[in-house]
Amino acid sequence: LVAAACPPAGWRGGVPTFFATLLLVGACTTVISDLASILGCILAIPDPTTAVTLVAIGTSVPDTFASMIAAVNEPTADASITNVMGSNSANVFLGLGLPWTFAALYWAAAGPTDSWAAAYPDVAARMEPGVAVYVVYGGDLGFSVGMFVLVSLVGTCVLLWRRFALGAELGGDRELKWKSAAGFVGMWVAYTLVVCGKFAGAY
Repeated sequence: LVAAACPPAGWRGGVPTFFATLLLVGACTTVISDLASILGCILAIPDPTTAVTLVAIGTSVPDTFASMIAAVNEPTADASITNVMGSNSANVFLGLGLPWTFAALYWAAAGPTDSWAAAYPDVAARMEPGVAVYVVYGGDLGFSVGMFVLVSLVGTCVLLWRRFALGAELGGDRELKWKSAAGFVGMWVAYTLVVCGKFAGAY
């Protein structure tokens, strides 16, 4: 039923299909995020842990299938790997950048309110009279980003090794493919466990 709401790809050069697909993906992502948040609330899972596990998995499923299709149909690995990089770049630069920019512009124009001053008293004390800013506390974000960069560097080294040693980022004999897949899945599991442990206050 969802696919039926998307116009045919050959109609008007595919432009309506492109925008309809964006809307449908956005709607599906919103539903998945809300369901994951509700499930985390029911199971008493902290929001950061829910975000890095349930929400991350749910929102990455479309990218996973797109990369798999590209890897099967394209003669090189460029499309599948750049799809992952491009989607995550859009998540970071657009998904975070646009809302934060709009919020910053709103508070710059609206100025401080009583609720804003009560929510962020330390920030309000440093501001000049009549000036308000959009505030987002970092929490454990620095640790999470640092771990992500570390794991990403390891993954990049694996891809570079495959390129120079085997001449291909994807494929190879059956044993090597399974070892590479297990390595990448293991890095994701390790990252998730370490970050969730940090969120839970284990260290």
